[in-house]
Amino acid sequence: MASVYSGSHTLSKDDVNYRMHFRMINEQQVEDITIEFFYKPHTITLLTCTVLSLMYFAFTRDDGNHDNNVWVGLILVISFFLVISVLAFPNGPFTRPHPAIWRIVFGLSVLYFLFLVFIIFLNWQQVKQLMYWLDPNLRYAKREADIMEYAVNCHVITWERIMSHFDIFAFSHFWGWGMKALLIRSYGLCWTISITWELTELFFMHLLPNFAECWWDQVILDILLCNGGGIWLGMTVCRFLEMRTYHWASIKDIHTTTGKIKRAVLQFTPASWTYVRWLDPKSSLQRVTGVYLFMIIWQLTELNTFFLKHIFVFPASHALSWCRILFVGIITAPTVRQYYAYLTDTQCKRVGTQCWVFGAIAFLEALACIKFGQDLFSKTQILYVVLWLLCLVRTLSECEDSNYAESPDHMSGDFRGTESLLLSVSDDV
Repeated sequence: MASVYSGSHTLSKDDVNYRMHFRMINEQQVEDITIEFFYKPHTITLLTCTVLSLMYFAFTRDDGNHDNNVWVGLILVISFFLVISVLAFPNGPFTRPHPAIWRIVFGLSVLYFLFLVFIIFLNWQQVKQLMYWLDPNLRYAKREADIMEYAVNCHVITWERIMSHFDIFAFSHFWGWGMKALLIRSYGLCWTISITWELTELFFMHLLPNFAECWWDQVILDILLCNGGGIWLGMTVCRFLEMRTYHWASIKDIHTTTGKIKRAVLQFTPASWTYVRWLDPKSSLQRVTGVYLFMIIWQLTELNTFFLKHIFVFPASHALSWCRILFVGIITAPTVRQYYAYLTDTQCKRVGTQCWVFGAIAFLEALACIKFGQDLFSKTQILYVVLWLLCLVRTLSECEDSNYAESPDHMSGDFRGTESLLLSVSDDV
C-alpha cells in the first residue's frame, strides 16, 4: 500500500485520502485568486488596529454609566472574538464571496453555542432579568396565543379573509422555502419536510395553540402556495445554475471598467453548482438513517423557533425572533453541505465543525425550552409524539421513491472518491 511520510510517522494512502476529504468540507481553499490583496495575510496590520482600537475605547470613553459599560464591553468582546475567528477558524465548505465571511459565521455560531450553555445554568428569574436588560419593553410582551384566536370559523371562507393571510409572514414563509430548496436541492426531500412540518403542527397543537389552523389555510395557503411556490422557485434556480458553464476570469485580465465591476458583483454568486442526490436504490441503511436524522434535526430547529418565543415570551416580530431565524438560516448553508458530504462520501469519516456546532445548537435550544418550559411540557401527550415519529418514518419512505424518480440513472449509488467529493462540496452556496 502506498504511503506518505509526514513528520515522525508514515501516513497510509487511506489516511491521506481521509484528511484530504475532510479538508474539502472543513477547510475549502481558493484555487484561483482574482484579487490578491484580499487573500494576502495582514495579521500585523490587524493586530495593530485591534490594539489601537482597544486603547481608544479603554481610555477615551466615559465609564460612568454601568449599563453602557456592560454593553460596550460585550460588543468589544464579540468583535475581538470575531477577529480571532478570521485568523484561526476554518473556512468551511465555501469560499464565496470570501473565506473570512464564513469564518465569521462560524465564530458567531460558536458564540451563540456558548451563550446557550450560559443560559441553561441560570434560573428563570435571571433569564427574565437578562431579557429585560436587553429590551425593557419585553416586560409588557404577551404570548400571541393569549391574545389571538386560531382556527375560528373555518367554514367561513371569503376572498377578504383569504387575502388577509397574505402578509409579511406569508412572504417570509414563501421566501424561506425558496432558500431551503436552494440548500437541499431535492424536490422529494423538500416536499417531505414541508408535509411533515404540517403534521408536526398537528401533533404539537396541544402544546402550542398557534399551530391550530383552518384546513384551507394549512393545505392551500401553506402547503400548496407558500411551501410549493417557494420550493418551485428554489429548484428552478438550482436547475438554472446546474446548466450554466462556469469559467471565471481574473479581474486583472479584464480591461474594461464595466467588466471589472461585473466581475466584482459576480463574486457574490456561486463558483460552481452541482446536482445532489440524497437517496437512491443502493442507499445503505446508514445513509437512510442519516437522512431520517437530518429530517428530525430540521423539524427540531423549526420547533425551537416557536417554543422559544412561546416560553420566553416575545413576539414573532421582535428582533430576538427574526435575528435568530436569519442567523440559523445562514449557518444552515455550510451545515447542509458538510452533512451531505459526510452522508454520501464513504471517504469522509466525520462531520465538519460547522455541522457539529449546528447540531449542538439545535439540541441546546431544545434543552433550554424543556428546562424553562416544564409546566408546558408536562402537558405533553406521549402518544402524539410517537405518532409524529412514525409519520416521519413513513414520509421518508415516500421521499425515497420520489428521489428515485427524479434522479438520472448515471447518478445512482453513493458518491465515492475524490472527484465526486470535489463536485459535491465545490464552492456552491
